[in-house]
Amino acid sequence: QAAADPVSSSDAPEDGPKETSSVSQNISDADAFKILLEMKMKKRQKKPTLPSTVTELGTEDGSKVYVVGTAHFSDSSKKDVVKTIQEVQPDVVVVELCQYRVSMLKMDEKTLLKEAKEINLEKLQQAIKQNGLMSGLMQMLLLKVSAHITEQLGVAPGGEFREAFKEASKVPFCKFHLGDRPIPVTFKRAIAALSFWQKVKLAWGLCFLSDPISKDDVEKCKQKDLLEQMMAEMIGEFPDLHRTIVSERDIYLTYMLKQAAKQIELPRASETEPRRYIPAVVVGVVGMGHVPGIEKNWNSDLNIQEIMSVPPPSASSKIFKFVIKATVFGLMGYGCYRIGQRTVQFILSMPAAQSYLQKLTEIKPQH
Repeated sequence: QAAADPVSSSDAPEDGPKETSSVSQNISDADAFKILLEMKMKKRQKKPTLPSTVTELGTEDGSKVYVVGTAHFSDSSKKDVVKTIQEVQPDVVVVELCQYRVSMLKMDEKTLLKEAKEINLEKLQQAIKQNGLMSGLMQMLLLKVSAHITEQLGVAPGGEFREAFKEASKVPFCKFHLGDRPIPVTFKRAIAALSFWQKVKLAWGLCFLSDPISKDDVEKCKQKDLLEQMMAEMIGEFPDLHRTIVSERDIYLTYMLKQAAKQIELPRASETEPRRYIPAVVVGVVGMGHVPGIEKNWNSDLNIQEIMSVPPPSASSKIFKFVIKATVFGLMGYGCYRIGQRTVQFILSMPAAQSYLQKLTEIKPQH
């Protein structure tokens, strides 16, 4: 563009485009990298104007992390994410998703809205296959909570993550990281933390969730995460469940944000040129219920090995699993029995069958 600007289109010689092309080809990858990086740095605001939902954290080497606390069903949260990324021009964007939920980033709102409302047998089978029987059932119950909110509000979940994905792609050299602990680990640890009766009580509460969501609740979504609030109310009486679903994920999210906030290496013109590093700028997009936990854990030495392990199933888990299987097979057996009984009655009521039975009774046994 710089080569073409001094010459107007009417005065340009015929071989002008070829010259411009040759100039572009003479720019090395390292030079192009430096130009784009300089453009990014100029666009990055030294004193960014950020929404009130953003919490700024720092590292010892000078890196900055801007944590955007969001409500998963709020349009305001989507705007906060877009504004933050545009203002700080980050090197890394980290979102509260794992590889098992990454599909929502590329699906359109209409499809997501339809998918979120539908809780069917196919989804149940997939969840059980992916996470095991107990964890799969729990995942489906939690999806039911999300589907209930989706149906009431008419808003697909995860809008703020999709906006983060779109905006990150517009920032030069910006990486996009998944920062949440894998769902199977979370659910398996949650199940292992509950007693038999706690599992029954939790499942009962989730199965019969049908409270309507008012317009006031929709407005509250802009200040508080409705999904996390409902979950907090349901798991409040189960401290161990709160630890596995909320507190442990606070630690995991903090660890991933700190990993993303390591200094970045500047491009080098040659291998002999010394390596140079600058502090990184990171944007984290998480549910606002996780922000206090991230702040609390930020200056601690974190080890995520313990919270990534899945404990063996307890005796209560085995009993609950046996009861579930026995109930399912019992219902299937009873259904087969009822169908078989009706089938036999139907066959016996047919004239041909009655005639055949009568002939059998008339046959005298031979001595």
